[in-house]
Amino acid sequence: MSVRNAILGFLAQKPRHGYELRAVFEAVVGGDANWDVKPAQIYTTLDRLEEAGLVETTSDLGEGEEPSRRVYSITPHGDDVLREWFANGVPTEHQRDEFFVKLMVALASGEADPARLIQSQRAHLYQELHNATTQRDEYDPQTELAQIMLIDKTIMHLEADLRWLDMVEMRLDAITHQPFPEPEIRRRGRPRKSNTGSKYPPPKKLPSVEGAQADLKA
Repeated sequence: MSVRNAILGFLAQKPRHGYELRAVFEAVVGGDANWDVKPAQIYTTLDRLEEAGLVETTSDLGEGEEPSRRVYSITPHGDDVLREWFANGVPTEHQRDEFFVKLMVALASGEADPARLIQSQRAHLYQELHNATTQRDEYDPQTELAQIMLIDKTIMHLEADLRWLDMVEMRLDAITHQPFPEPEIRRRGRPRKSNTGSKYPPPKKLPSVEGAQADLKA
């Protein structure tokens, strides 16, 4: 969603071709080390935007043979979608945390030491924090303040994750002694039919062949 709307925003600035869109996106986010967008993703997104009527091809320097040479521009419908994106907040996914799932699986299965997992994750976060700090210090605050702001956000998230690990470590014993969440298993298949509350009487029993013959003889 972010790449899709970013493309709309860059095209609202001026018409661009696919290669230029990828280049300007990487420039904004501070390089592919921060957010790597493959050329195929850019062109696939452009195709979908064009199918949805959000962008249009304004010229085709490559005569349709090279997607990177096609120049795209935003449509009025694309402008509406872009303004809607600007008007609304951006949802986060903090609760979809892979380490939390790993820790819970370790507690449930007993296949790994939860305390060791925490130590390993803490070391990993400290390494990421070191890398982010080094990257931030390489930027020039006179010309690259926007990139510094992005790395500062990364650093603050890493510091928060480290504090969260400290909290988990202090509560690990209490978590271990609590019951593990169990799902409610529903039976598969159709539920059994019941006559409870039926307004219709049960069907009459058909006479047997012997009974029918006896009635004829009588």
